[in-house]
Amino acid sequence: MATTAHLPTTPGSRERARRWLGGFKERETWAAFAFLSPWIVGFVIFTAGPMVASAVLSFTDYSIIQTTHDVGFANYRQLYHDPYVSNALKVTMIYLVMSVPLHLAVSLGLAMLLMKVGKLGGLFRTIFYIPVMTPAVAVGILYLFLFNGDYGLINQVLGWFHIRGPYWTSDPNWMKPSLVFMGAWQVGAGVVILLAALSGVPKQLYEAAEIDGASRWRRFRDVTLPMISPTLFFLMIIGTISAMQTFEQVYVAFFNAGTSSFGTDAVRFYVIYLFQEAFVYFHLGYASALAWVLFGIIMVFTGIQMLGSRRFVYYEGNQR
Repeated sequence: MATTAHLPTTPGSRERARRWLGGFKERETWAAFAFLSPWIVGFVIFTAGPMVASAVLSFTDYSIIQTTHDVGFANYRQLYHDPYVSNALKVTMIYLVMSVPLHLAVSLGLAMLLMKVGKLGGLFRTIFYIPVMTPAVAVGILYLFLFNGDYGLINQVLGWFHIRGPYWTSDPNWMKPSLVFMGAWQVGAGVVILLAALSGVPKQLYEAAEIDGASRWRRFRDVTLPMISPTLFFLMIIGTISAMQTFEQVYVAFFNAGTSSFGTDAVRFYVIYLFQEAFVYFHLGYASALAWVLFGIIMVFTGIQMLGSRRFVYYEGNQR
């Protein structure tokens, strides 16, 4: 592409060349917008538009079947005093605290094992990633078969060691742990991402640490963890958001009409309750308020994590 360094030397020709370059840059801009237009249109219609509509509906009593009225902040006041909301938040937070650290640890452990596999690394990466592509509905059904208290595979394996397994799908004390264990089956995406991060750690750092007499644990703590901390931080944020939006597997396993534990509060996650208010009871205005409160909670958690990252996340080139 021509630059001003190659413009003609006469004043008139230079001016014409500048106008031509300006038009060329303008054409490039319009071409870029043309290529981006499918995404822009899709974002406006399917994301931004529904978000604006939801924000408006959160201040109404919209229910599809009745006349809509403005109610101001009544939905948000009701939400504050709704015991089901506090229970749903409690269930969601317990699941978050249990699942995110475990899934990060499992992902990191598997990624470090794959670093030692060698030529079979590609095969194992594929094997670990396949569960990620499994539909959530299928995973929910598989959960019922694996964790059934009477004939589930998990309890059968425990029986080989003379351990009586709990009733995972009906005992309120074991429902959330069983969902956490089932979620660990789908850590393949984190494994692949962490494997790439581990591969990018300079080998010279390990060699220098080994020369200094650092043990394996010290090399892991002082070299590996700081170098992959941005990746761990990214996975933590994604895992936190995902845990707060848990829905499909729980709904299929516990809240469809065919399960005996329909409606149990032990696994009534926040999004499950939001779904019930919207599409079971048709309180769409109230459900919209629930959705915006969840959005605010996620923003707060993300902001706290971003502030904490300044201390615990190492970026190359940072001046400490």
